[in-house]
Amino acid sequence: MNVIYLLLNSSRIIVAIAIFAGLVSGACSARIIALINSAINSNKTFSSVLIWSFIGLVLIAVTSRFISELCLIRLSQKVIFDTRLLLCRRIVSSPLRYIEELGSSRLLATLTDDVQAVSDAVAFIPSLCIAIAVVLGCLVYLIYLSWIVFLGFVVFLVTAILSYEIVTRKAKQSLELARAEQDKLFSHFHAITEGIKELKLNQRRREAFFAEELECTIGRSRRYNIDGMTSFTIGLTWSQLLLFTVIGLVDFGLPRVMQIDQSILSGYALTIIFLVVALDAITTILPRLSKASIALQKIESMNLALASRSEEMSEKSDCVQASTNRIRGYTSKTRLRGLNSLVRAGGLRLYSSELYSPKTSQTTSPVKFEQLKIENLSHAYCGEQEDNYFTLGSIDLTFFPKELVFLVGGNGSGKSTFAKLITGLYISETGKIFVDGKLVDDQNRDWYRQHFSAVFSDFYLFDKLLGLDCAKLDNQIQDYLVKLHLDSKVKVKEGKFSTTALSQGQRKRLALLTAYLEDRPFYVFDEWASDQDPVFKEIFYTQLLPELKSKGKTVLAISHDDRYFHLADRILKLDYGKLI
Repeated sequence: MNVIYLLLNSSRIIVAIAIFAGLVSGACSARIIALINSAINSNKTFSSVLIWSFIGLVLIAVTSRFISELCLIRLSQKVIFDTRLLLCRRIVSSPLRYIEELGSSRLLATLTDDVQAVSDAVAFIPSLCIAIAVVLGCLVYLIYLSWIVFLGFVVFLVTAILSYEIVTRKAKQSLELARAEQDKLFSHFHAITEGIKELKLNQRRREAFFAEELECTIGRSRRYNIDGMTSFTIGLTWSQLLLFTVIGLVDFGLPRVMQIDQSILSGYALTIIFLVVALDAITTILPRLSKASIALQKIESMNLALASRSEEMSEKSDCVQASTNRIRGYTSKTRLRGLNSLVRAGGLRLYSSELYSPKTSQTTSPVKFEQLKIENLSHAYCGEQEDNYFTLGSIDLTFFPKELVFLVGGNGSGKSTFAKLITGLYISETGKIFVDGKLVDDQNRDWYRQHFSAVFSDFYLFDKLLGLDCAKLDNQIQDYLVKLHLDSKVKVKEGKFSTTALSQGQRKRLALLTAYLEDRPFYVFDEWASDQDPVFKEIFYTQLLPELKSKGKTVLAISHDDRYFHLADRILKLDYGKLI
């Protein structure tokens, strides 16, 4: 099970301590069974040695069980913590294009359902280890009583395990199908939250959505889960039937075929009952482990944190080849192949060359550059369908401080793609970017990105001013709120906005406030004014942009507002990916 390997790779020492303590607990439990059996079949008064032995064994068994569970509880919670945090870091570290292709629904399904499935399974690992220890102790005691009976029991036990495995193969397949439906289900949830207005306004659309989409997906998920858990239940019931058959044969069949002491017979019964209880606990936990294993496979299949240089270059070369040969219908069979898996032998490992963490992130501050030069820059979007094929470039440009540049062009001409390229969010297939002659490469790409403040058309507004020393910026924040006409609607306290429940235009102003406070050398605005009223649109073009320019900033504004084009120092026009 990948979940077991996950624990082993986290801390072998702690796992070894937990297993040893569990084995001690199991051995003591088996010895307690022997003492109870001896006491039941003894005609003498209980000796003090027997009583103190029982008390001592109970204390050792309980203490060692406590130690084992405590070690595994702490370790399991550490694994859950690391898994969640690492998965989030991997998402942030992965190429933006790949994250966009995955989609938010699949990512959310992994961050919630998959991580929760692993969390639930890991929480039961302590109980599983204790149950296994009890089983081993009981088996040792069975050997002590009679190796012949032990061999007979092992035959039944192996038969039960094999039959359980055969029955539960279908269960695992059903659970995998149920997990696949979760991605679709999260997509429907996203449609409900984002499309609530459209659903309310059109009854036929709403009913069709529920009948043809949501109910079908939920129904399939329910059916697959029922099939899977039913198969597990059938396997569990069949295994229990076999084990109880063993008890019946030992108690009622064995005395008929051979002479056997009553004390040994009761020892068999007690031991096998303990075994059945422990095995029942194990078989109850196994479905959770299967779900967790499927969840880990799902996480692994996403191939997150694929920002290593060799992988990026492999993807680039594929796209360049497609661009050069104009090969339509590009297939993704080579895209992201040979990637390091998230779970190697169950262990979470770090493979990304750009895995953001407090210890590894670039801390070098951006510089006030004299020029930012782009040479022969191009980017090919390699989709699986012909309609998705798009090439931007090649582009040769130079940007300077105190410059206001407008980028114009029709829908689909590549303006937003160019903005993501120049900010370093997309990696170009060909070409180079220089900051004052310094080449931007994989080693300093994160440093390069810190030169930009951007408000994209699909921006996200954080409710806190993260990464800023707000205590030193109180007066500046208030001035900007007044300038952006938000002082009567929003307050900032301890770096947190009092509300973000505003109109889209007002939310964009808050995003602009954040960009102002970052005070970066290069500002990018992706159709920022499209949601503004005429009055504030005028303020944006005639006051805010010139003010940034006067402060020595380079400003690239994607715009369709031709009435303000005269304010630009330069106007760049894209037409189907070509700069004209």
